Formats: sequence, C-alpha cells, structure tokens
Amino acid sequence: QVQLVESGGGLVEPGGSLRLSCVASGFSFSTHTMFWDRQVGGKGLEWISSINSGGDLPKYVDSVKGRFTISRDNAKHTVYLQMHSLKPEDTGVYYCRTQTSRGRGTQVTVAS
Repeated sequence: QVQLVESGGGLVEPGGSLRLSCVASGFSFSTHTMFWDRQVGGKGLEWISSINSGGDLPKYVDSVKGRFTISRDNAKHTVYLQMHSLKPEDTGVYYCRTQTSRGRGTQVTVAS
C-alpha cells in the first residue's frame, strides 16, 4: 500500500524559510517521479514542483522558481521541498504525490 507522509509545515513570517519532507513507502520510490502540489484557500490543487527518479531534473511552476528547491534522497525514500523567501500567497496545504497517490498534506502559513 502506497503511503506518503508529509511533514515540516508550520507558521512562518514573510521572507522566512521552511523545509518540507515526504517519506514514501509501499512502492519502488527510486523509480518514480515525485511531485509537490499545494492547495491555496478554496482553490484547486496547483502543481508546484516535480523531480525525476534520478533527482537531476527538477521542475517548478513560475511562481516559485528561484525560491523553492525540490530534492530527493532515494536511500531514505524521501522527497524534500526547501522553501525560501516565503510570501503570504504561499499559504496553503502542501501535498506530496506520485502519479497516482497523494499524501494528506502539511499546512504552511506565511503571516506576520
């Protein structure tokens, strides 16, 4: 059974940083592209970043380029999202997923 467990969210001031982690189990992690999505307010899910199985081809939505960095540790079955220069509009629930499964998410709140 695929399990994806996110952690690392919290409350941070504008301009601050957070690192999200997602520990995966129940599938061959090292052969799967991994994704981070977020849901802001009442809006739908937004893809924000992905990384291929080898970890050398990260991709980002324009709104986070230069501020967020995705990485993975295949030995630890973990994918990370390092977030810098956070803005209030980054507030939302951040989800880790594969092509077919998604975790429960972790809340990120950017506020003074």
